[in-house]
Amino acid sequence: MQKRKVITSREIGEKIKKQRRKLGISQEQLAEILGVTYQQVQRYENGMNKLNLENIQIVADALSVPVSYFFEAEKALKERASYTVPDEVRLLKYFRKIKERGSKQAVIGVARLAARD
Repeated sequence: MQKRKVITSREIGEKIKKQRRKLGISQEQLAEILGVTYQQVQRYENGMNKLNLENIQIVADALSVPVSYFFEAEKALKERASYTVPDEVRLLKYFRKIKERGSKQAVIGVARLAARD
């Protein structure tokens, strides 16, 4: 039987930091989305604090990645690099900053109309 490698808190933290930077989100912004302090985000990224399954799901959602992102080998991540293109990442970044539900619905409506060509 082949022994499976256990993913460490440090490895998960490195992936959090990598994706956060890719999205152009500061630790403070991520902390606000997650409802924690920026120091807590620092501890997650440094692997000092372990994330439970519920928090991993919340972080994955905040960073627009599937939960499996934190457990995949780098090779698999590179193969899936086209998961989001830069324009999609930028659009999602700005969309998440919209607070009013009505404004979010307006953006969705504009996107829907534009997609019809």
